[in-house]
Amino acid sequence: MLKFTPILLALLYAFALYHFSAWRTRRELDANSTELADPRLRAITNRLAQALDLPRIRVHVYEIDPVNGLAAPDGRIFITRGFFEKYRQGEVTGEEMASVIAHELGHVALGHTRRRMIDFSGQNALRTALAMMLGRFLPGIGPMLANLATTLLAARLSRRDEYEADAYAAALLTKAGIGTAPQKSLFRKLESLTRSPGAVMPAWLLSHPKCEERVRAIEKLEREWRASPRLN
Repeated sequence: MLKFTPILLALLYAFALYHFSAWRTRRELDANSTELADPRLRAITNRLAQALDLPRIRVHVYEIDPVNGLAAPDGRIFITRGFFEKYRQGEVTGEEMASVIAHELGHVALGHTRRRMIDFSGQNALRTALAMMLGRFLPGIGPMLANLATTLLAARLSRRDEYEADAYAAALLTKAGIGTAPQKSLFRKLESLTRSPGAVMPAWLLSHPKCEERVRAIEKLEREWRASPRLN
């Protein structure tokens, strides 16, 4: 029984962390966001809503500076103040912003947002259990190996989710009559919009695929659509 104690403790830790993380995220977003009121963006999101047969899509502006979009575990869609300001300054078009919103809608529709919260808790539990077990045999480097293993796992799962959400967004943008051109043009400028000085990390450790790889994946998807008899 004692040999299973680290695993049981890790599972209890994951359960508690999941609920705490969900509560903390909801509280942070509630306190620091307001509903998007820009008329042009609202008109574009109404086209997405119509394509999904929804009365409307609520989008909120999260008051932080980094350029990003996110989907909360409760299904709400957010763009950051930093991203919204890029739009207001003309660096990002309304249609490109719509591609971000469509991407985040993909995360919600495909169940990524809730699963990611669970994955985060599970990865922390796995990291804790591995660190405990490896630490017995490899004092000092055991926890480091546990951290590396779970980081690589998290990055791989996250990149897969990003490709799936990209595909969902491409289909939704096409159905809404916006098309994938804004989605691809945003990816081509996204690195310059989000680059931090001196921030260099190997692609296989990044939570998001490289932008050029995402563009190629969308173009491959479009070729498959054109070749499909059901879509012609």
